[in-house]
Amino acid sequence: MKIAKNIFFFFKVLCGSPALRKLFRRLKALFWYLKDLRAYKKQQKTCNNLFPVNLYYPCLLDKTDSSGSVGGHYFWQDLLVARKIYANKPQKHVDIGSQIAGFIAHVCVFREIEVFDIRPLNSNIKNVKFTQADLMADDFSLNNYTDSVSCLHTIEHMGLGRYGDKIDVNGHLKCLANIYKMLLLGGQFYFSVPIGKQCTAFNAHRIFSLDYLLNIFKDQYNIQSFSYVDDKGDFFENAELTLENVNTSFNCLYGCGIFELIKK
Repeated sequence: MKIAKNIFFFFKVLCGSPALRKLFRRLKALFWYLKDLRAYKKQQKTCNNLFPVNLYYPCLLDKTDSSGSVGGHYFWQDLLVARKIYANKPQKHVDIGSQIAGFIAHVCVFREIEVFDIRPLNSNIKNVKFTQADLMADDFSLNNYTDSVSCLHTIEHMGLGRYGDKIDVNGHLKCLANIYKMLLLGGQFYFSVPIGKQCTAFNAHRIFSLDYLLNIFKDQYNIQSFSYVDDKGDFFENAELTLENVNTSFNCLYGCGIFELIKK
């Protein structure tokens, strides 16, 4: 029975996966591509065309996309947290492993940001101070270092080896403990991870239940706000953490929970 449930859950997650939906869209679009290619070559034969088709570069999803791609975990979390940092104007803001081309790029437009990541950064970016560091390390000691920290879509990878980090089943907890030490009393912690039925998708990421996260935070932080992105990529700001919503993780399989926390 347990094996059957696991198989059912696997296919449920697979069918709800954004990557799988995109694959189906690509397969459908491939037929459009071949149809358009035949039409283009047919027209070439009837005129003096100076642009022979020597290369093939299918752009399979652009035909059905909107004029701008808006949605998904990273788009909404980066926009939301950058806006909050701009409004709150901390003395020092430190980021742990968030996306350079997304969130970090947003923030460094209007202020300095200090970034810690286990991987190197091979570019010099104005307003970005970078340090290569392992946030799971026992000797990572920057106690009371800053009044503002962000860690967006990062903790779920800690200890799974995906980014050259060592294998550690408690890697996410070690990183959270180091962030707590780093933050000043009353400081703000902006945090996001995948939410849904709790599991490890080795070695990509973990998925966290809201109940698990709230139990971690209850003695360390006050929750200033909670927002989330659902499985369809839609954004819900300032969502209410009712008992039902917490128990079901807002009915997400692979959503994104975005916390604004204040250190007690």
